[in-house]
Amino acid sequence: MPLTCALIDDEPLALSLLESYVEKTPFLELTGRWNSAVQAMNELPNMQVDLLFLDIQMPELNGLEFSKMVSPTTRIVFTTAFSQYAIDGYKVNALDYLLKPIAYPDFLAAANRAQQWFDMIRPKEEIQSIFVKSDYKLVQIELKNLLYVEGLKDYIKIYEEDKQRPVLTLMSMKAMEELLPASRFLRVHRSYIVNKEKIRIVDRGRIVFGKTFIPISDSYKPAFQEFLEKRS
Repeated sequence: MPLTCALIDDEPLALSLLESYVEKTPFLELTGRWNSAVQAMNELPNMQVDLLFLDIQMPELNGLEFSKMVSPTTRIVFTTAFSQYAIDGYKVNALDYLLKPIAYPDFLAAANRAQQWFDMIRPKEEIQSIFVKSDYKLVQIELKNLLYVEGLKDYIKIYEEDKQRPVLTLMSMKAMEELLPASRFLRVHRSYIVNKEKIRIVDRGRIVFGKTFIPISDSYKPAFQEFLEKRS
């Protein structure tokens, strides 16, 4: 997802330079720019801004004072010509500090740092389906219908609900395990991965899917036991 950003700087040339940097950065989307913190004070609270590039030394209301009025969901990168403000900037939990004249590589590094921070806190959208190659075709597998995966040397079999035959594809169990969301699928044996939500019966240490009994090996028992305890 792109990051929405805004710019505040009382120097027109500095403001234009920052705007040009935003335009050449693919994951940034400019939503506002102001020549003073006083101007921004009336409009910024009504906007969704992820990242604010904020000049420190401005008339009437400086950047350090204004930063205390900004929503805590907005991360701040201070921009200034005076290095002595760096410590003050970090005291108000700034994400970064850029010293003027600002070069694009430094701007990009700060933007990347912001993107990494938001990537960590934003919930990840799980995939709902996967495509596997089978008989020279790409076959879509809906994860909600996937019962379990069985490994057979260099191949795997993918078993789905209401399907008489499994899908056979050339893939390792490790690759499939990394592809499937860990929140929904669990490896219980070197040769088996199961859909947690499809488990209905566990009989003497084996998972039962119809007439199929899937063993749970010793190395995977602790994780499976933890799963059961959370559901019991």
